[in-house]
Amino acid sequence: MMKIALILEDMPESQEMLREVAQTAFPNIKVYCVADIASGMDMLNRYHFDLALIDLSLPDGSGTTVVQALSTRFPHCMIVVATLFDDDDHLFPALRAGAQGYLLKDEAPEELVKQLRGINEGHPPLSPSIARRLLSHFRVAPEKQQTKEEIQLTQREREVLSALARGITIANIGDELGISRYTVGDHVKNIYRKLNITSRAEAALQAKNMGLLL
Repeated sequence: MMKIALILEDMPESQEMLREVAQTAFPNIKVYCVADIASGMDMLNRYHFDLALIDLSLPDGSGTTVVQALSTRFPHCMIVVATLFDDDDHLFPALRAGAQGYLLKDEAPEELVKQLRGINEGHPPLSPSIARRLLSHFRVAPEKQQTKEEIQLTQREREVLSALARGITIANIGDELGISRYTVGDHVKNIYRKLNITSRAEAALQAKNMGLLL
């Protein structure tokens, strides 16, 4: 039975979304939310968690640190990564650290709830695209080497960066791309960190250099 859950997520709207997903999937669960690794590690000294939803990109490092600590200290805990990253460089280190599930936050909340409820039937919570990636990982031959820009940003992040450079607001970017504001906010956070920028002006320059502006 899922009694206590930890949510490690630094974006307030994403944090609230994950809280609602966990409480919908497991109505009687007690949820504790934190926004950085240090706070997450402190929580491990205070509670015995049955479920953990862990973001990977955090202000003070990678969420895999907490994934590994949870896996070591609470073998019974269902550890699920909740992120926007769907690439091998994030997926496989998280699984090696002890994650038992991997969900993409830009999926519909009702789909995330469905994935978590599957835990009770012994189904690992995996977003469909992640399950396909796992199945094909050793089957697909390496493709041509990517450019530096392609390695740094996902296709969705490139779309968001282009919209930022055109001066579109966060809310309108969500409308344009058919995603929520909190998902756009996560993408912007990741873009800024990956490109080491802090403003829209810098974003516009990077987008121009990457050929994202017509």
